[in-house]
Amino acid sequence: MDFSPFNAPNSHQNDQYESPMSLPPSATPRSVATRDDAHATTTNENRFYHRPSIASKKSIPEMGPPSAVPSYHPGSIAPATPLSAATVPFTPRTVDASGVQPNLQNIVSTVNLGCPLDLKRIALQARNAEYNPKRFAAVIMRIRTPRTTALIFSSGKMVCTGAKSEEHSIQAARRYARVIQKLGFPAKFLDFKIQNMVGSADVHFKIRLEALQLKHDTYCSYEPELFPGLIYRIIKPKIVLLIFNSGKVVLTGAKQRSEIDEAFDLIYPILKGFRRAN
Repeated sequence: MDFSPFNAPNSHQNDQYESPMSLPPSATPRSVATRDDAHATTTNENRFYHRPSIASKKSIPEMGPPSAVPSYHPGSIAPATPLSAATVPFTPRTVDASGVQPNLQNIVSTVNLGCPLDLKRIALQARNAEYNPKRFAAVIMRIRTPRTTALIFSSGKMVCTGAKSEEHSIQAARRYARVIQKLGFPAKFLDFKIQNMVGSADVHFKIRLEALQLKHDTYCSYEPELFPGLIYRIIKPKIVLLIFNSGKVVLTGAKQRSEIDEAFDLIYPILKGFRRAN
């Protein structure tokens, strides 16, 4: 008589091919469910997730409402009842209008060094300086901290660009003046003035530029064939805004940070009225 482990009546491997659910009711012995539970317990001791059998589910106590179930980690058995919507919010976050504020991107300032300058000498002796009189009649000098660029002219005038704040702009201008002094020029630091501030903001919704141009044609112009943005001019404060369909806004022409904030506070309710429906 041939003996095979698959033909043995008490073999556990036989459970993988013949389960109580696959046998007819009349042929299913009462001891099969008990033996199946014992087999599942012995074979799943080292597993992370254990799915109880039909017979063992009856012995699991009620978990209670979701509020009574403590927190669980992925390695444990999940609660039988799903968590309520109040426990796990699924609604997307909305942007608070009061939290939208413009950020400074560039500040242009001027200063008078008070003496004539030899640009060729500056370009040869100074670091990070370049001078090509055929292309531009000024020395272009750069520093890393704060990261800015200066245009130095032979008349002693200097233009500083690239700063992100008023403090960084005046700090960079003083460093450029110190470099000129170390080269032997009697440079001074006179008439420092901020000429332009550029800010940007995102209102987090799309804008109907065509409708905005028709309603406020006195203050704005929109030529999508030439430029994708709408140009909006505010009289007081004297600020020019570039408004794009995506909701990005660029503000330029300010002399102080307060003017950018005031202009954005004026334009935001107008843009909200021309919000594009999703």
